[in-house]
Amino acid sequence: MRIVKNIRPPAGLARNALRLPIHIYRLKLGWLFGSRLLLLNHTGSVSGRPRQTILEIVERSSDSYVVASGWGPAAAWYRNILHDPDVTIEVGTRTLPVTAVPLDAEEGAEVFSRYGSTHRTTAKHVLPRVLGVAVDGSDADFRAVGRHLPFVRFVPRAEV
Repeated sequence: MRIVKNIRPPAGLARNALRLPIHIYRLKLGWLFGSRLLLLNHTGSVSGRPRQTILEIVERSSDSYVVASGWGPAAAWYRNILHDPDVTIEVGTRTLPVTAVPLDAEEGAEVFSRYGSTHRTTAKHVLPRVLGVAVDGSDADFRAVGRHLPFVRFVPRAEV
């Protein structure tokens, strides 16, 4: 893994474009994204106000979803779920109450290694532009990126 540049979250028109899927979810059209994207409903840790964020699903099992914070541990949604891990996610047409569980660096390495082998072109060619890291396509490089990014697993919680 090689750091290409320090990436900051987008602003202006790029930010609005990345938030477009939120509006699609609000129109009850989340099914258009299949199981590729989810809508995270969380609470601002400072403001206490409801927040929404679109995240790519990196890995899915029958009862959980794993996502990564592409902007690192300083991303607002990531800080918010650390403060209050009981959130809801929307995947397709389903709304699920979940608990956010941060993964350790080694679990992140495993997850991203699997992601890299499944989505090799995306992982190798999109990462430099989005995350600011370049990979050579090897498993070792994907693992290095996985150790570098914060990953979160959303696990089901019983409704109270």
